[in-house]
Amino acid sequence: MKWQTRVTELLDIQYPIIQGGLAHLAYSELAGAVSNAGGLGQITAMSLPSPEELKTEIRKVKTITEKPFGVNFAIGQHGRPFEGFLEAALQEGVPVISMTGGNPAPIFEMLKGTDVRKLVLVAARRQAVKAEELGADAVMVVGQEGGGHLGRTDTGTMVLVPQVSDAVSIPVIASGGIGDGRGLMAALSLGAEGIEMGTRFVATEECVHASKLYKERLVGGSENDTIVIKRSLGAPARVIANSWADRILEIEKNNGSYEELKDYISGQANKRYIHDGSETEGFAWAGQVMGMIKDIPSAGDLVSRIIKEAEDIRRSWAD
Repeated sequence: MKWQTRVTELLDIQYPIIQGGLAHLAYSELAGAVSNAGGLGQITAMSLPSPEELKTEIRKVKTITEKPFGVNFAIGQHGRPFEGFLEAALQEGVPVISMTGGNPAPIFEMLKGTDVRKLVLVAARRQAVKAEELGADAVMVVGQEGGGHLGRTDTGTMVLVPQVSDAVSIPVIASGGIGDGRGLMAALSLGAEGIEMGTRFVATEECVHASKLYKERLVGGSENDTIVIKRSLGAPARVIANSWADRILEIEKNNGSYEELKDYISGQANKRYIHDGSETEGFAWAGQVMGMIKDIPSAGDLVSRIIKEAEDIRRSWAD
């Protein structure tokens, strides 16, 4: 079956499946595998120590795949200037740049006059409209089921995606709570033209930087094993429930300041869990889709499985 949508045409990919930016996890091995499988793999830029390290990672991807891939910029979350990293990506000829968090306008300004495709992650209709006005080529719409940073309202993917699809003329990519072919077909039915998955791609063989414990928790957990932290900071984010996350919620409940929270929500605390497997000394991002994760396949097998499931549904609808 053909899987041509405006998203596949825009990104020059076979299937409308995009791998999320995944701070501290989305590197060459995973990005290359997803792109080789027909989707769009991505590298996380701002988790790397320097623009030169980003160049090295981009070159590694090019040794794995000749297909398109992207670089994700989590702006506004790392407190570091992004300009050098973006310039590095442009120098290496990256065809797709995605943006999550913060105001994408400065990145758009630097991309003027280039052929780079610009994707923006949004969590509200008004954000999607603004992204289109600024020049986004497509928006990735994350519902409250998603892992990591979410919108300030608890709007689910099923409601948010059609709202955004009605509000913008550019392609919409659905994210949040999607992990199989049923999710892909549901997204298309809601008006999206592709899907983005983060949590599901963590539980793959090529996500080599994710600890064994992290992947085991994703496989063994349920949709009820996540909680939302950082609401008091105006930046709600979904994580795996554990004692560390409970401590964050306790501080927030007692009106704790950012200074009281910063060590608990830091990138170092995140890496202690996701890289080192120190479950009691850090936190890990995860969406409610973890309740649907039952194995740790290769990224290629996962993409193939999703497409087969979706094609089976398409055939059943045609009967």
